[in-house]
Amino acid sequence: MKDFLKIVFGLAFPIAIQNLINTGVTTADVVMLGMVGETALSSGSLAGQVQFVMGLMVFGMTSGASVLTAQYWGKRDIDTIERVFSMTLCFALTAGLAFFAAAECFPRQLMHIFSSEEEIIANGAAYLRIVAFGYPLSAFSTGYLYLMRSIERVKIGTAVLAGSLILNVILNAVLIFGLFGIPAMGVRGAALATLLSRCYEILVVLFYIWKINRQVRPRFRYFFHWNPLLFKDFMVLAVPVVLNETLWGAGMSANAAVLGQLGSAAAAANSVVRVIRELIMVMSMGLSAATAVLVGKAIGEKQMDQAKLYARRMIGLSFIVTFCASTVIFFLRGTITNALSLGAEARGYLLFMLTILCFYALCQSITCPVIVGVLRAGGDTRFGLLVEAGTLWCGSILLGSLGAFVFHLSVRPVAVLLMTDEFIKFPLAFWRYRSKIWLKDVTR
Repeated sequence: MKDFLKIVFGLAFPIAIQNLINTGVTTADVVMLGMVGETALSSGSLAGQVQFVMGLMVFGMTSGASVLTAQYWGKRDIDTIERVFSMTLCFALTAGLAFFAAAECFPRQLMHIFSSEEEIIANGAAYLRIVAFGYPLSAFSTGYLYLMRSIERVKIGTAVLAGSLILNVILNAVLIFGLFGIPAMGVRGAALATLLSRCYEILVVLFYIWKINRQVRPRFRYFFHWNPLLFKDFMVLAVPVVLNETLWGAGMSANAAVLGQLGSAAAAANSVVRVIRELIMVMSMGLSAATAVLVGKAIGEKQMDQAKLYARRMIGLSFIVTFCASTVIFFLRGTITNALSLGAEARGYLLFMLTILCFYALCQSITCPVIVGVLRAGGDTRFGLLVEAGTLWCGSILLGSLGAFVFHLSVRPVAVLLMTDEFIKFPLAFWRYRSKIWLKDVTR
């Protein structure tokens, strides 16, 4: 147990810190834009859904690739790992460029998906036109940092993201509120602060690749010359994960869109709930990512009993830490609600949503390490796709949309319906984990 805890604090804790820092960037935007007003908060939050979906696509690519890199890391096959790195980053950069083009060419059309209020659409479109320039930069840098996790290199990610958070908070304060003689830019200031933070990230990552990291490096010659068998393995493992994360991200955006169509008060409350959910789940997400690395490496080393032990302990630890976080949020939900400059209607929605969230998170604390960690570590990515996409799109989104637009329910019951996916998913994910079908070596 002592060795296990050492591994957890050496791998899972730094990944959790990275997730917390990422959440901190979003939190800074929510808090500062919330001080400007409800419309600014809704505009920035809804426009941020575009990068949220892109980020999940990149995470899906790197998670699928990490199934290979973690198991090849167990075999110490560096050349194959570098080939996977290069191929994955090529895909990630392509995705970033595609999202950049969409946000620059069709910003108002994208905002219409999330809101019908003209002021929110206009502010959100202005936000997208600025922040879109950072999409390709973010896709490459975050893709690289995610891949480094799979070979147990997490310090660089923590350092880069910590610097980015500090820079983003400072620039947010200066540009949103207009400090030091700079005109107050509001939502546009938040977008510019995010863009400059992405520029900082890519510069540090490129310096690390060229000057510091000598063990595993993406090779330019592998960006366009792919091994056919390795490409096939990548597609078999990564495509279901990319679809999984993309559909999940699109589903979260669809949830935001459903509530956004019910008014700015519901959209503002939901934007805060999204951040609080990330804070509750930050350690569980770190444990899930670490589970994929540890279990995948153990499978690559042919230590199947060790893989099962790591899986069981990580799932249990995820539930414990999420239970503690949910309990804290439950008792502080009133304080959180009153701390933001929201209208009475939005505060009422927020208090109710936070109560439901605390129970929702407990189910997610089990399903997340199972699907994102254990099943992916063994290459069982198709099941994760079917379960997550099915319970989300055929479950919570369908029910929430029917409640909002067919039965014309109020915000509170619609919010409950939009959170039913984790409750449906829980027994299915737990059954798959107990079956041990996922326990297989996918290397050649």
